[in-house]
Amino acid sequence: MKQSKTIELLPKSISLEAFLQQPETKPPREYINGKIIEKPMPKGKHSLLQTELATEINYSLKKKRIGRAFNELRCTFGDKSLIPDISVFQTVNIPVDENGEIANNFNIPPDWTIEILSPEQSPIKVIKNISHCLDYGTQLGWLIDPSEQCILVYAPSQQVKIFENPDTIITTPNFAQDFSLTVGDLFNLLIIN
Repeated sequence: MKQSKTIELLPKSISLEAFLQQPETKPPREYINGKIIEKPMPKGKHSLLQTELATEINYSLKKKRIGRAFNELRCTFGDKSLIPDISVFQTVNIPVDENGEIANNFNIPPDWTIEILSPEQSPIKVIKNISHCLDYGTQLGWLIDPSEQCILVYAPSQQVKIFENPDTIITTPNFAQDFSLTVGDLFNLLIIN
């Protein structure tokens, strides 16, 4: 398994603030523990799941003004700058600017973080990012593994739950109870009709 490309930094060579002043790159980079880590570019399954799942969540939550799902949104908090595959924020927590429009910078953790494992990505790195989010107030984290067709659900101070039966409804955060999806429904998003 290939690992994410990591660029080591000298401890005093760049701060989080200096990192945030750099231009965005493609693929995007995260700042974790003094290291700049390049995220792998999504491939077909990852990209389709990310796009379709965010659309499904927005369809359910946006119309009732409960929340919004964002793809590849930079979230900076707790001395890290992460880019979850999907960040879901309750509407009341979405930062706004002085014009009442959505802010460009999100300096808070998402209310729900969703990561989709890519074949060349380290599962441990992704689990660490989910754990960091939970430590700073994220209510729930999903780790979706398309190759295993299972979802690991992380909640603060709880044992990880594994969802792999196609008929099982996947746990969502309390604020997103209007959104219901089975394991089978999730992985059926990969089927092109």
